[in-house]
Amino acid sequence: MNIFFTPDISGAHATLSEEESMHCIRVLRHRQGDLLTLIDGKGTLYKATITEANPKSCGVEVVETFPGFEQRNYHLHVAIAPTKNIDRFEWFLEKATEIGIDEITPLLCEHSERKQLKPERLEKILVSAMKQSLKASLPRLNNFVTFDSLIKTVNGNNTFMAHCYPGEKMHLARAAKGMEKVLVMIGPEGDFSLNEVAAAKARGCREVTLGQSRLRTETAGITAVSMINVLNEQA
Repeated sequence: MNIFFTPDISGAHATLSEEESMHCIRVLRHRQGDLLTLIDGKGTLYKATITEANPKSCGVEVVETFPGFEQRNYHLHVAIAPTKNIDRFEWFLEKATEIGIDEITPLLCEHSERKQLKPERLEKILVSAMKQSLKASLPRLNNFVTFDSLIKTVNGNNTFMAHCYPGEKMHLARAAKGMEKVLVMIGPEGDFSLNEVAAAKARGCREVTLGQSRLRTETAGITAVSMINVLNEQA
């Protein structure tokens, strides 16, 4: 099934972007009258027919609307330090979107090696993954923020920090069970600093483990996303 991202649908008629129009008409060779599946990234899926098969501005008419398409009853936010190798961070974004995530915050920590991102490219990865996984909601990609800035805004009751330092830590799968809104913080390749761990604890954040293995940043992020999704699907 080919899906087209059309964020500005309003009423019964819409026009695909030039990029989506080109893909629809020139690449996939759709013609006037063909039925398409559209998503707006805000949770609604549409069935629409082509009214103008223009490769630069394909016009469509909505024939059926599915609001709240596969909407989840929980909110998952992951704040994660982008990896030095940007491919690994992009892989995380893609797979997290496919599995199911609502919000992503790139986090600048004391031990971070990557301090710049290209938001436009990352947004395209999210859109592509949303379409690939047949979702109608686009995860929110927040601006790059410092750990200190983020920690001042969190609610300690539903915020979890995964790190590798020794000590008593509950497994995320037990700590987050039954929660409808969760924020999981994942540190950089060098882990969070001890100062950052102390600051999180001072805000009431809960220290958690993701298991016995020491995971790469992007693997830890995907593991956390998978756990929260499984917990809520089983509830």
